[in-house]
Amino acid sequence: MNIIFHIDVNNAFLSWSAVYLLKNGYVEDIRNIPSVIAGDETKRHGIVLAKSEVAKKYGIKTAETLHNARTKCKDLQIFPPNFKFYKEMSDKLYNYYLTFTPDVERFSIDECFLDLSNTTLLYDDVLELAYKMKNEIKENFGFTVNIGIGNNKLCAKMAGDFSKPDKVHTLFSNEIKTKLWPLPIEDLLFIGKSSSQELRKLNIETIGDLAKANPDLLYKHFKNRSTFMIEYASGIDDSKVISKNGKNKCISFSETLEFDTKDKEFLKQKLMVMCEKIGLKLRRDKLYARTIAITIKTNYFKDYSHQKKLVNETNNTMELYKNVLDILDITLSDNLIRNIGVRVSDLVKTKNSQISLFDKISSQEDDKIQEVLDDINVKYNDLKIMPAVFYQKDKK
Repeated sequence: MNIIFHIDVNNAFLSWSAVYLLKNGYVEDIRNIPSVIAGDETKRHGIVLAKSEVAKKYGIKTAETLHNARTKCKDLQIFPPNFKFYKEMSDKLYNYYLTFTPDVERFSIDECFLDLSNTTLLYDDVLELAYKMKNEIKENFGFTVNIGIGNNKLCAKMAGDFSKPDKVHTLFSNEIKTKLWPLPIEDLLFIGKSSSQELRKLNIETIGDLAKANPDLLYKHFKNRSTFMIEYASGIDDSKVISKNGKNKCISFSETLEFDTKDKEFLKQKLMVMCEKIGLKLRRDKLYARTIAITIKTNYFKDYSHQKKLVNETNNTMELYKNVLDILDITLSDNLIRNIGVRVSDLVKTKNSQISLFDKISSQEDDKIQEVLDDINVKYNDLKIMPAVFYQKDKK
């Protein structure tokens, strides 16, 4: 049985800033006063990135402007983000997790998944282990974390969000109906505000309602997203913990956008170029990918991703791009996007494709065409020639 931990730093930016300030002579713990971490007001990111619990009581919200925040609390203390120190703390945590298992995936700067499935003989009680880790982090690093435990990544992450801070929760397969299904539909991972509003119009109020919903009805409203929504509501997730080690090594490209956006067509253009770069890298290294993911950083620096297991391993640009488009709608949230990327993992050296009798072109011929394109692109500087579909705009 799989055992997955999701470990999330409680209020990471503010907690880490508090630790840094205390280490450098600041007398007051900013976690105990009305305080926020916020960007530069003279630039486009003069917004609240994190807030203390005291500031929260004044109604201050993440992602609102500093101007609005000040109107709610005249004594509000404002501190700039310290991303260099945040990265240092994140790295220390990551190395700490590696002392328990080599299978650690960074989900964001303040979140990691740990696969402990192959270490059960080392630890008699995973719940006891989680409490040990939580307490050691608090004592040795000076901040708190939440740990969620489940049989897959989805359930582990959902468990970690049940209540905060400084808590351990479980959401095993036999707990789905009692712990997950009663929750409001908005609490399900990847269900944004617009999706939840649409679901409520269909009288789907809880996660359990969604798990038991009519698939045909959902498809009319959400198309391909409907399958993932029902699976997630049922606690089904077969995505793997992607570590940097061995067979799970990955290749990724990402880009910080020149402006924050939710424009799907603009994002598709960015993703197609990344797929071409990744495809070229795979082909040069004679590798094939079995898993592909989209990674996103929002306009207030929250990271998340969604991945898909491929039917056939591939290094073909068009196949990569088609699969990216399949998961783009699922990955998009209601927030503006600051950074977007593509990642492939589960890399192998051989291809064992299941070829359909209805394919218009064989995979061998497709690969040959790709090789010719690569030769031309390398000779005349990369990305001179790409499939025509990449340049076609949707008809109005």
